[in-house]
Amino acid sequence: MGEKSELRTYRAKRHFARTSEPSGERSKRKEPEADPASASAPASASAEPSFVVQIHDASTMHFDFRLEVDGVLKSWSVPKGPSTDPRDKRLAIPTEDHPLEYREFEGVIARGEYGGGTVMVWDRGTYRPTSHDKRHRPVPFGQALENGHVTFDLHGEKLRGQYALTRFHGREEQSGGSAGKPTWLLARTGSGHRAGGGTPDPRRARSARSGRTLRQIAEGLDPSAGASHGGGKG
Repeated sequence: MGEKSELRTYRAKRHFARTSEPSGERSKRKEPEADPASASAPASASAEPSFVVQIHDASTMHFDFRLEVDGVLKSWSVPKGPSTDPRDKRLAIPTEDHPLEYREFEGVIARGEYGGGTVMVWDRGTYRPTSHDKRHRPVPFGQALENGHVTFDLHGEKLRGQYALTRFHGREEQSGGSAGKPTWLLARTGSGHRAGGGTPDPRRARSARSGRTLRQIAEGLDPSAGASHGGGKG
């Protein structure tokens, strides 16, 4: 499926003359094909696909979790945000694919536009797919998503370590209800996790891109008004 088809829903919901969000018209990056024989070998940071977690203060406050897959950002709305505590299995609701340029989007979507509100780049980095089948053979990430379960190592400024996304079906979907749709769970897995980490208060969190808070972004304050750039725990 071409880029135009992949981003059709994204573009149909937005008026780019009135929103500063990227249209995705720029040519997408061609990802190298994975070599199954070397899937277990560490990949260089430049070869790994990207991820971004954005805080979106719209009609309801939520986090948007996005993974680069086949030239677009596969996206989920995570109401409570990703957690570093493996006991926290966070609901993740799939949304439309976003263009790769959205990784850097931070600012204010005008009131009245789809998703109107303030957007912060809370975390960003790369990830390494780690999905395997029952025989421990590597599975292409796109196929693993279709199958409904993916595992991956995040190399972010705030989130690090192995996570999993698992699809499950609610009662309404199982009964054929029109309101039912697939939902996912996002959870920290693997070793090296820390219990009790949770997710910071979005109102106090700072951007991994500019160091600003949501309020400072909404008010258009210069990044120098925020804390130093980069990671941090907030």
